Amino acid sequence: MAFDTLEDALVQCAFSVIGTVTHLGAVNDLSLTQLRVIGTLRDRRCHVTELADLCGLDKSTMSTLVDRAAKRGLVATDRNAEDRRMLDVFLTPAGRELAWQLTEQANEILKHTTNVLDEAQREALRALLEVVFRPASAVA
Repeated sequence: MAFDTLEDALVQCAFSVIGTVTHLGAVNDLSLTQLRVIGTLRDRRCHVTELADLCGLDKSTMSTLVDRAAKRGLVATDRNAEDRRMLDVFLTPAGRELAWQLTEQANEILKHTTNVLDEAQREALRALLEVVFRPASAVA
């Protein structure tokens, strides 16, 4: 497969990765959006509004997603220690276990794509992707 531009290559890469993640979601009865919530909370605790912003959703949609995930025992909520008006969301032990399993499964599947690279190429690609997809807050 030949790519006309770097941007075309990125789009094709995104399609491949999204396909993998969508498949993992389906076998775990999770939507792509629910996977994003779990992935976002994998290494942090944040309030509902911040989580909505990170996932590109409005607060009411995020509240519904959090409620559904809480009913499944994947997330829990608690009042923010610094501002009691805010509600923090975090993964439960079951949610952390699922996040870990999903990460391991995704890594295993995606290795079949990246195994054509040697270790130096893999590290170079990882470093470049880190620069390209660095959060806007880190650039400022």
